[in-house]
Amino acid sequence: MKTRLFVAAASLALILTDVEAKAEDFNVVTRNDIAFAEHDGTKLVGDLYAPKGRDKAPVLVAVHGGGWQAGTRKSYAHWGPYLAENGYAVFSIEYRLSKPGVKTYPGAVYDVKAAVQYVRAKATDLGVDPERIALIGDSAGGHLAALVALAGEEPAYSSEYRNGPNAAVLPKVKAVVGVYGVYDMLAQWEHDQIARPRDQITEKFLGSAPMMNRKVFFKSSPISYATVDKNTTRFLLVHGTNDDIVDPATQSTAFLTALKQAQFVARTVVIPGAGHFWLSEPLAPGSFGAYAGPKVLLFLQAWL
Repeated sequence: MKTRLFVAAASLALILTDVEAKAEDFNVVTRNDIAFAEHDGTKLVGDLYAPKGRDKAPVLVAVHGGGWQAGTRKSYAHWGPYLAENGYAVFSIEYRLSKPGVKTYPGAVYDVKAAVQYVRAKATDLGVDPERIALIGDSAGGHLAALVALAGEEPAYSSEYRNGPNAAVLPKVKAVVGVYGVYDMLAQWEHDQIARPRDQITEKFLGSAPMMNRKVFFKSSPISYATVDKNTTRFLLVHGTNDDIVDPATQSTAFLTALKQAQFVARTVVIPGAGHFWLSEPLAPGSFGAYAGPKVLLFLQAWL
């Protein structure tokens, strides 16, 4: 009997030690301005937030939002350290933005794809695990993250930049965290007619209205690639109940349904009262980020 009690106590001690180890806070090492690609004369860079002392850390390539026309990698100045403190490296990247008279589709897709390829190719130098790569993106960044994860190997996104140093490296990722992302470009265009009629962001990015070219709206939508043959990638979709910029019902909810129909591992975090734009804010107690953060960590612990 005493032997059994000793074994049970020892097992409990091991369990508690394991829990404490998982709860350990890592110090964060930040490396800024890492060049990962050059496309059409534009040098693309990113910032790496890494958990100090963790060898072969799982890593997330972070893609900022901004309607494909604004925003910077510094949007992840709070989430990068937060995830790194919890053992996950974050590579927050720049991509080419739309400007007046200049569209960057499909260039921006290639930029994000190149970042994933760079991280896998340079995993040893970066101190990350090449087999545990995920994407995280918010708003337009959520669109690009999901599109690269699902369609990065499709012909539509594989014909250009074939002479790049990492062009032969697989762009596959294990998981995607999409935060109030755009997953159906036609649905976003329809929503914009009411929400932002003077700022047609999808038209700017794609270079066309749906009345002129519906095919490009279909081809650029992650939901178009939510098929059974691609269901090895795991998805967490995060959004608020009060988002009037990207409509949750026609974006995250519809995308979640499509993923589940195709038998993906797909989870959701719905934040009561949250609107848009909160991801770039500090994860202060009571904030929307603080609500989402632990749930994102649980997803990553399970699926990355």
